[in-house]
Amino acid sequence: MSVELPLWRAISLFRLLTLGYALIRYLAVYHSYAHPVAGWLFMGLLTVWTLATARSFLSAERCGRLLLAADLTVAVTGIVLTRVFDDPARVLAGEATLPTIWAAGTVLGFAAKGGWRTAALAGAVVGAADIVERGAVTTGNVHNIVLLLVAGCAIGYVVELARASETALARALQLEAATRERERLARDIHDGVLQVLAMVQRRGTELGGEAAEIGRMAGEQEAALRDLVSGVPLAGAPPETDVAGGVGPAAGPDPAAPHDLRALVGRYADARVTVSAPGTPVLLQGRAAAEVAAAVGAALDNVRIHAGEAAHAWILVEDEPGEVLVSVRDDGPGFPPERLGDAEREGRLGVAQSIRGRLRDLGGSAEVSSVPGQGVEVEMRVPRPRGEQGRADRRGG
Repeated sequence: MSVELPLWRAISLFRLLTLGYALIRYLAVYHSYAHPVAGWLFMGLLTVWTLATARSFLSAERCGRLLLAADLTVAVTGIVLTRVFDDPARVLAGEATLPTIWAAGTVLGFAAKGGWRTAALAGAVVGAADIVERGAVTTGNVHNIVLLLVAGCAIGYVVELARASETALARALQLEAATRERERLARDIHDGVLQVLAMVQRRGTELGGEAAEIGRMAGEQEAALRDLVSGVPLAGAPPETDVAGGVGPAAGPDPAAPHDLRALVGRYADARVTVSAPGTPVLLQGRAAAEVAAAVGAALDNVRIHAGEAAHAWILVEDEPGEVLVSVRDDGPGFPPERLGDAEREGRLGVAQSIRGRLRDLGGSAEVSSVPGQGVEVEMRVPRPRGEQGRADRRGG
């Protein structure tokens, strides 16, 4: 909801309340006017106008500039006519005008519609009418004019700040959405296309001959594609495709239903991958389960690529009351701590997007630790929604 909407509602209510005040006050002093009937005619016009435009002052869309100009005309007319209808002695004594503080509602409307500059202009017009009604510049009307200008300009300035903030927020949300789409596409590309290109390059180099040339071209395309997904914001991305051997958001379970994470992670078990999980179901919302399983698949792909086909890996699934913990450990050569930062700067997204990006989107985290010569461990944590926490506690009990 726009921050301006409550302000417009307040202005509309202010106009109604000040109309009531103007009517009550005139009822108390109309007998002192030189032309009381004419005064009542104006008060009737003011009442009809205020009630007829009450809905228009509920939003900026309904309250156009012509309406505000007409409202200002009514206010100025009432102020100037006070000099004609009221007793000259009362006018010189500084008695209130026919519309009294109702005229301030007009200035507030200009502030909400056009900002502090239009509010200052409307306030100056009302102030000039007040001086004409009094016939001189007095301490009283200067005091009223200053208060009117300060209030109108302050509200107008706040409205301008609110609009600028809303625009900046909308832009930030658009950039965040574009970044998330780019990251999601980058994960899918890494899980499929980039790995295939890397394999073609590696096998082509091993075979030599014409295959080596094909491998060289595959390497060039891999590098270009990494640069694209690392640095070019995308306005949108295609639906997620099957990743990690069929375990991905598109091939996964119903996103709206809970799913047993053990079934998805268990598909990775083979002669070189050992999966350990609780004896009871580890339930996660369908999309979360699929994303965690895809992150596990990306971690295993890194094991095969960097530790070799003969490396062994161990997957451990732990079902905690407040979160699900999944760790992937291997017996490969490991890597120095600065390796991950270098890989991300080079556009290699295996950890940054396919693992950490997925867990971040789920509100979780992924930590990668390694010591050269002692393998690599990836620890992924996914928080449970409050409702699922209670179910996990009951299963554990």
